[in-house]
Amino acid sequence: MPYSLDGKLVVAVSSRALFDFEEENRQFDAADDRRYMELQRSRLDDAAAHGVAFALVRKLLAFNADHAVRVEVVILSRNDPVSGLRVFRSANRHGLRLERGVFTRGRPAWPYLVPLNANLFLSAEEDDVRAALRKGFPAARVYPDSVRASELHPDEVRIAFDGDAVLFSDEAEQVFQRGGLPAFTQHEQDHVARPLPPGPFKPLLEALHALQARSGEGGMRIRTALVTARSAPAHERAIRTLMAWGVTVDEAMFLGGLEKGPFLRAFAPDFFFDDQTQHCDSGAVAGPTGHVPGIADRAAATSE
Repeated sequence: MPYSLDGKLVVAVSSRALFDFEEENRQFDAADDRRYMELQRSRLDDAAAHGVAFALVRKLLAFNADHAVRVEVVILSRNDPVSGLRVFRSANRHGLRLERGVFTRGRPAWPYLVPLNANLFLSAEEDDVRAALRKGFPAARVYPDSVRASELHPDEVRIAFDGDAVLFSDEAEQVFQRGGLPAFTQHEQDHVARPLPPGPFKPLLEALHALQARSGEGGMRIRTALVTARSAPAHERAIRTLMAWGVTVDEAMFLGGLEKGPFLRAFAPDFFFDDQTQHCDSGAVAGPTGHVPGIADRAAATSE
């Protein structure tokens, strides 16, 4: 009987997200990748340094500590198979038990999210991330130069989410883009009792809560935070939406336009997800960060 991923939290992560391949990536030429492959081959016995997603992956795999496999991490990469050897060797050297990987040598990797039924996809390739989001998979473009995760909370997976266009749909964000803050505030007051439609990362939040419930109280824990530019009175609809979904976050920060970075530094996330590049830039100074392309991203591009 074939192995099944059913019932497991499945995280697909690219080579550049898991390990620091930025030096090697600067040698990459899409028209001729032989120089890149030769460099990776020459370094097969050199363990790559931790990448931006390393701490998150290591902590999630710790949920498998009692021999019950609850989390699967799969390498899903545009790297070539030879470079894939170095990925697996580096993982082994760093004590990560990774068994599965797909390497596409420059071709889009996202189609393999479908048979994986992945709960999260982290990649440095924006095209793959956008395609994954269109297909309904929680996905983010990692900031490889993000500050690495803090070691202050070794027994907690700490994940911070933006609200609109990340946990929630971009419905309210569209109102803000059309009419500004007054229109947004009025819209949220008028619809306070109606839950926001789900955003691309609602399935991940639900999967994290299910993982915690299956794992019990001992061992690794999960702590989540909502970090949003909303402020009162627009905060109420966000909280009511989570209540309607039957999920919770451990912390909620309604910042009303304050810079997110200092608050994220205090929370010390293993990963932070936001749809606006300005918040990602701020967050990347505080910890691992992923950009979730959305309406705010498109609006910014249009205005340039």
